Amino acid sequence: MTAVHRRSEQARQAILQAAFDICQQKGYAGLTIEGVASRAGVGKQTIYRWWSSKGTVVLDAFLDALGPTIDVPPAGDHLADLRRSLHSTADLLSHPRYGPMLADLVGALQHDEALAADFQQRVYEPIRRQTTERVERACAAGVIRHIDANLAADLLFGPLWFRALLMRQPPSTDYVDEVIDALLRGLAGSTPGAGGRE
Repeated sequence: MTAVHRRSEQARQAILQAAFDICQQKGYAGLTIEGVASRAGVGKQTIYRWWSSKGTVVLDAFLDALGPTIDVPPAGDHLADLRRSLHSTADLLSHPRYGPMLADLVGALQHDEALAADFQQRVYEPIRRQTTERVERACAAGVIRHIDANLAADLLFGPLWFRALLMRQPPSTDYVDEVIDALLRGLAGSTPGAGGRE
């Protein structure tokens, strides 16, 4: 890595850290590009060279701090994998550092097209795809009756996001299990204890 590349990477990391810290201290509404630039020790033009809006800066800061937490590798048990995916999302939504930041990002993307596109590609679609694939595998294995995988994803994740974003009550582990169990009871037959009814 050349000296120029090292300086660029150092500046990028300083910007992301500054954005994350300001969000933790002042919230998304309290963050400005000027404030990030000042704390990171860079010019505003450096930030705008890499990001098109403050929302896209914050999303990068969020994902950089979060690391690979969003991804939940399958363990082989279809229902357990679905449960783990929802638990992972609930843990994120209820996390004292990441939950409020994520909620702010979801609110901001309503008015920031660049952020909305970035969020869709990097956060929403991977989680959605992971869930629908697991539902499809569970259906194919006969673990649950057939259901449209996208509908199942709506039914599973919708209550979690509703609680976190509208009720401002991060979903608990017990609540996640209740949501999953309610859906599985609705998909009668293939769930444990259902006696094989169709």
